[in-house]
Amino acid sequence: MVAKKKTKKQPPMKSFKLSRETLPFLTFRITRQTVYWTVLLFIILTLELWILSMQLDVIHITDSTTFL
Repeated sequence: MVAKKKTKKQPPMKSFKLSRETLPFLTFRITRQTVYWTVLLFIILTLELWILSMQLDVIHITDSTTFL
């Protein structure tokens, strides 16, 4: 005799329902994502300033040389 496995009944599918917001939309809270975006912003601004500096150096070099 083979033992039968008992199968659990799956709960019926329910449609998605809107839930209330736990926090108001305009609240300020520092989260992990805030830290990530701040670090990313700092890296982007640093690279932007570095590129601008190199461009200004190239402009200075090309202006200082005289072409004959």
